[in-house]
Formats: sequence, C-alpha cells, structure tokens
Amino acid sequence: MKVILIDDENLALNYLEYQLLNISDVEIEIVGKFVDPLAGMEKILHEDVEVVFLDIQLPGINGIELAERILESKPELTVAFVTAHDDYAIKAFELNAIDYVLKPVGLGRLSKTVQRIQETLRETLVTAPMISQTIRMKTFHQLSIESEYQHLAPMRWRTTKAQELFLYLFQHRGQFVRKSTLIELLWPEYEASKVYSQLYTAVYHTRKTLEPFRTHIKISNVADGYILNIENVLLDVEEWESKLHFGPPITLETIDDYERIMDLYSGDYLQDFEYWWAESERHRLKLLWLQTSLNMAECYASCNLQEKSIKKYLEICNHHPQAEEAHFALMKIYAAMNNHLSVHLQYRLLTTVLMDELNEQPSPYITEWYRQWNQTE
Repeated sequence: MKVILIDDENLALNYLEYQLLNISDVEIEIVGKFVDPLAGMEKILHEDVEVVFLDIQLPGINGIELAERILESKPELTVAFVTAHDDYAIKAFELNAIDYVLKPVGLGRLSKTVQRIQETLRETLVTAPMISQTIRMKTFHQLSIESEYQHLAPMRWRTTKAQELFLYLFQHRGQFVRKSTLIELLWPEYEASKVYSQLYTAVYHTRKTLEPFRTHIKISNVADGYILNIENVLLDVEEWESKLHFGPPITLETIDDYERIMDLYSGDYLQDFEYWWAESERHRLKLLWLQTSLNMAECYASCNLQEKSIKKYLEICNHHPQAEEAHFALMKIYAAMNNHLSVHLQYRLLTTVLMDELNEQPSPYITEWYRQWNQTE
C-alpha cells in the first residue's frame, strides 16, 4: 500500500508515519510526507499512490477542498482525513460518510482505518471502470444504470446531499454550474464559513459513487463551478424524446412502432425524487407523453378501432386525470355507441376530478355538449 501523508506539523507527520509502520500484517510504503499541501498534491498527481492521509485544517487551503481537487485527476485515490476536532469531523462528514482519524492518532483506530482502506482497494478492483462498452442509464421512474453484461440496481448514495448534487448536475449535463448555485440549492441555511466544506464533501461522495462509471460520467472542475459530461451513455429520456421528434407521422401503419416507443416511458422523469428543480423538466416530458398519447388515440378513433381508442383514452385519464380532451373524447365515443351510462359516468368523473383538484368546472364547451346530448337522449 503506497501512502502519502499531508499535515502542517512535522511532529504529527512523523507520529502518523510511526503508527502506520507499526501496523502488523500490512505492507505500507510511505511515498512522501508534506507540510506544504500543494507540494503534496503535486507528488500525488505524478506518483503511483493509492492512499493519502490528509489533515483537514491546512494553511491556505481546506483539506477537503484539496482532496476534491486531487480526486478530479485521480478519482481512484483513497482518502483518509485527519483532524484534531471531533465535533468538526462529525458535522463535516455526517459520521462515517468519509473515514477520518482523530489526533492524536491511536494505533487501534488507525488499524481499523487501514482495514477499511484495504477493503476499498479490493472493491475498486472488483468494480473496475467500464472502459469500452456503452452503458444504459434510466431516469424514468427510478435512476439506474445497466451495462451490456449486467443489470445494476438503482444507484445508492452515502448521503442525500450527494444524491441531489449528482441529479442536479446530471439534469444540467454539459452546462457550467456555479458552486454558489449548488450551495444555495443544497445548504441555504448554512453559514458561509462552513458551507464550502459541505460542498466539497458532497462532491467527494459523488465521485466515489460514480467510480465504476468514471469513463462514462465525469464531473470536472471549471473555474468556480462544475460541469458533468457523459460519454457512451444511452439515456432513456433522450432516446424516447428523439424517437418521438424524428419519427414518421402517427398512422395505422406506424402506430405499433409508437406503442413500443411509448413503453420506454416507464414512469415520470425522476419520479422517485421530489426535487422542485426537476419539476419543470418532468412537466415538459409529461406533456409530450400526453400529446403523443392523444394523437395515438385519435388515430385509433379515426380508423374505427374503438376498443383501442377507448383503451388509450382511459390510459390518458389514468395518468392525467385533469386531461379534459381525453374525458370528452370518451364521452363522444360512448355516445356514438349508445352507451348512455358510460357518458354520464365519464362526465361525473371529470367534474369530480376538476372540482377536487382545481376547484373548477369542466370547460363550457364540454358542459354545453353534455347538456345538449342529455336533452336528446
């Protein structure tokens, strides 16, 4: 295990080195010790290093920020933080989110940390990055990734902040996002002096979670912010939207293809995540689903395929209860079939839904049609 130590006190460096070399059953090579954090970073970037023990409170730069800079270039590096302040560590890392060692460094606690590091290094070998293959990423309903060879379960995050950070950057993929924007989004209540440590910790978590996919999903530092880029990723939402925008008109000859396309919409965009900033994109995609489904239902109706038309309109009403067009179309179809009871039930359902959810009545043209139909029944 090749290790670098960074601390602004020589005494602390020498003591940590002494303790590390006294851990049995582990071969540890101290590649370098640095009181200058930037010199230590340069050594790490240009040497074959696996682990860095890094003091949090360093002159000129916060240790978490230094780790975040290093991990951008060497995301496979394992970082163990060292701090003299227990309260600070608990607040910064939400207990065991990132491993940390308290000063003065005890041999027993340090041995546990080294054991965790060994486990992390073994996991890194097992979850080696997928270099050449294309991965598929799903954002409808759940967030999950699957490769050519295996299906991967929904992504798991150490903290909710890291999860939201990733999803926000992902929604704005390819775009520059300022650190101040992320701070205002995720920690609006925090003091300015402490909040950057929270941001760098969340970025650290995010990069660690994305480790197996680092050739496909990369978060880069740019000026005073970040850019998330994806490569060789088949994204369900992009695939679905592209097929709808560039597909042929919906006709009886093409509608089966559209049925298959619409099956890709397995749930609303990021349905399991109640983030206000995702709502506009979710709403936009829901409207696209609604309009396409209405066009398909109208196609079935125009071809006298009443059962399929009814099924499609009912599907619309189930997903979009306030879609008056679907309710009204069903009312007219039922009227043409002399199914009077269903006309009444559909109108009452529409009236109830609109009153319960919007405190409104159906549009006047629907009410007028229903009134005239009722008179001729």
